[in-house]
Amino acid sequence: MSINEVRWLSECGSTNAYAKEHFEEFGPVGAVYTTNQTAGRGRLGRSWVNAEGRALYYTAVIREPLAQPATLPLLASLAVREQLARRYGVDCQIKWPNDLVLNKKKICGILTEMGTEFMEIKYVVMGTGINVNQEGFPDEIRETATSLYLETGKKYHRSQIIERILEALEEYYGIFVKTEDMSALLEEYNEKLVNRGQEVCVLDPKGEYRGLCQGITKTGGLLVELPDGTVTEVISGE
Repeated sequence: MSINEVRWLSECGSTNAYAKEHFEEFGPVGAVYTTNQTAGRGRLGRSWVNAEGRALYYTAVIREPLAQPATLPLLASLAVREQLARRYGVDCQIKWPNDLVLNKKKICGILTEMGTEFMEIKYVVMGTGINVNQEGFPDEIRETATSLYLETGKKYHRSQIIERILEALEEYYGIFVKTEDMSALLEEYNEKLVNRGQEVCVLDPKGEYRGLCQGITKTGGLLVELPDGTVTEVISGE
């Protein structure tokens, strides 16, 4: 996977929506980003609060065949985390499957969508929102969200961040395709899993339940030990 085109938009309703509408204009792998996303949304239909000129919103557009595309959000969270740590000294943790938290507050969210045709995946768009230079948040999310600026006191160049993260995504995907699962990245992901070894509440379509987080499997599922000692693998949910 090699990024061959990156588009910048001064304003965009949703980078994921733009990518899906224009995906045929991109090569095998491309990206679109903006610092003003007016109609973004998160996983499970949640909205994403816009921060014009202070946050970074981007979507990777992938048209080439992929090995197990459902694992891409996990790879994306590793790529963002690794670059923030390597380049800026910001050591985030991962909240399965793909959010990043810093000091127990959300700093990044990832939303992956796929388009199919005749039962085959035609494209994958992977949207990421990173809180970068915000100096504050609305009351309803002030206790659960943070930004790079609030945590470090520094301002950041957003264009440099996206270039480095896309490079890291290529690198992680290259590692992944050698085994076509998360086995080569399992230790790194589990080491940075924020709730590993702690009690978690799993929000499942069939009802929520609690258990002890044991890490992820090589296929990307979350292992949760139930009170009766049995271990279940969470494939989807939160």
